[in-house]
Amino acid sequence: MAARNTARKRAFQILFEGDQRDADVLTVLADWIRLSRSDTRQPPVSEYTMQLIEGYAEHAARIDELISQYAVGWALDRMPVVDRNILRLGAYELIWVDETPDAVVLDEMVQLAKEFSTDESPSFVNGLLGRLKELKPTLRRA
Repeated sequence: MAARNTARKRAFQILFEGDQRDADVLTVLADWIRLSRSDTRQPPVSEYTMQLIEGYAEHAARIDELISQYAVGWALDRMPVVDRNILRLGAYELIWVDETPDAVVLDEMVQLAKEFSTDESPSFVNGLLGRLKELKPTLRRA
C-alpha cells in the first residue's frame, strides 16, 4: 500500500498547489503529468493520483459545502490551507471511493496532517472526517 500512500501525498500536493495558485486542479494535474514526462527529477503521477484529483474535481463544490457545514467554528476560507486540502482529499476518498476502507482514509489523512500541518491539525482532521464517515450514507447527493 506504499504506492497508494504516495499517490495520496501527490494528490494532496496538487490540491494544495491549485489552492495556492488559485488554479484549477485539473490544470495543475496536467502540469504535473507533463513535467514528470519531460523531467526525470520530477516524481511520476500515478493512476491513483489522477483518479483522486479527477474525482475531487467532479465533486469539489459538494465537498466544500460539506466541509463548511461540519467544520464547527471554521469558515472554509479561514481554515489553514494545508488542513483544507487534506480535508478535501479525505472527504472525496471517504465518501466516493468505496474500495478504500474508511479507517484507511482517516489514518492516511491524519498522517498527512501530522507531516504537513500544525500539532492541532491531526485531531481536527480526524474529528471532521470522522463526522463525515458517520454521515456517509446521506452525503453523496449531487
